[in-house]
Amino acid sequence: MSELQPQSVRALVDEIYRTQSRRVLATLIRLLGDFDAAEEALHEAFTAAVEQWAREGIPANPRAWLVSTGRFKAIDSMRRRARFDASLDDLARHLETASVSLDAESFDGPSVEDDRLRLIFTCCHPALTPEAQIAMTMREVCGLTTEEIARAFLTKPATIAQRIVRAKSKIRDARIPYEVPPHAELPARLDAVLRVVYLVFNEGYSASSGNAVTRQDLSGEAIRLARVLVQLLPDPETIGLLALLLLQDSRRDARVSESGDVILLQDQDRTRWNREFVAEGAALVQQAFSMGEVGPYAIQSAIASIHAQAADAAATDWRRIVELYDLLLQAESSPVVELNRAVAVAMRDGPAAGLTLIDGLLVRGELKSYHLAHAARADLCRRLGQTEEARRAYEQALSLARQGPERRFLERRLLEL
Repeated sequence: MSELQPQSVRALVDEIYRTQSRRVLATLIRLLGDFDAAEEALHEAFTAAVEQWAREGIPANPRAWLVSTGRFKAIDSMRRRARFDASLDDLARHLETASVSLDAESFDGPSVEDDRLRLIFTCCHPALTPEAQIAMTMREVCGLTTEEIARAFLTKPATIAQRIVRAKSKIRDARIPYEVPPHAELPARLDAVLRVVYLVFNEGYSASSGNAVTRQDLSGEAIRLARVLVQLLPDPETIGLLALLLLQDSRRDARVSESGDVILLQDQDRTRWNREFVAEGAALVQQAFSMGEVGPYAIQSAIASIHAQAADAAATDWRRIVELYDLLLQAESSPVVELNRAVAVAMRDGPAAGLTLIDGLLVRGELKSYHLAHAARADLCRRLGQTEEARRAYEQALSLARQGPERRFLERRLLEL
């Protein structure tokens, strides 16, 4: 073990918590069989790390140390509470006996890499409502707070908290197994899992709030999980999702300036795009489309591939992109897809055509609280010389935006007007 100053230990523990705590939690849930006990053990393990690592040095394998420490903290807690509940004493004795057969592999081996996948399938069990599945995954797998989840889905924190509490009770009372389902059950369970993996990626690729545009730990984990899913079930949608994530993530380094400000797609330095991800994503798109009927993720990946392979913004094939959005609306109609199609139409046919479509969407009311709809409208008004309309739309978008860099971008646009 190496020795560090207390402030260095605190910084290291904070960094490990940010990047590794969800993996530690997933393994503790597997070992303890209970969400709440695992979360309590997780926090006790990190508290112990701050104290012990400053005194004894950093362990060679911090994550394994945290899992092992958390597990024994949970056993100690059960023993203390056993005076009031005899069943806890039995459980603590069972967990302590089981620890004899556990080795380092149990805390940091290949099985641990599958723990987060098991956790996602548990959070996305069909016994839970779709809303509960999303809330559970964002909280337990991604580590977002109830406030962050509420902002991302335009609802109240109390509503999210209630969904999570009810979902945990359902998992416990229905004895929902903590496992990846048998292969025969995968297709029926896959849609929900693909959806939440995509949501995890989106929260990492474009954080719903805060001072950073991206959270690489979340988007990187989503890509890793998508790769595992392709190995489990290589169908067009699973392959399409992985392709979409790779193609989107290929632009990460070009999306933000050195000062942390947003750079729009058409203004990005394409030499900074990850060409390995672009090539892999494009090949996966072709693979998905060669397999027959495609769904929403494969279609979105095809759109992303067109953007990624254009030499510059002017070379983008907007006609083909609009055609793909038409296909996407047939597969999965949504106001956000219609908004994206409207922007593509504006690029193909001119800003007036796109503005007509966006105004129609806003009249329907489904996107009135979506800041990107107002930002898109503002941009088209600006391009048409409708300065006052553009200013009002930018102000509306700014009132709804929660991410620091996006707010600065909108403020700059207002100043330019």
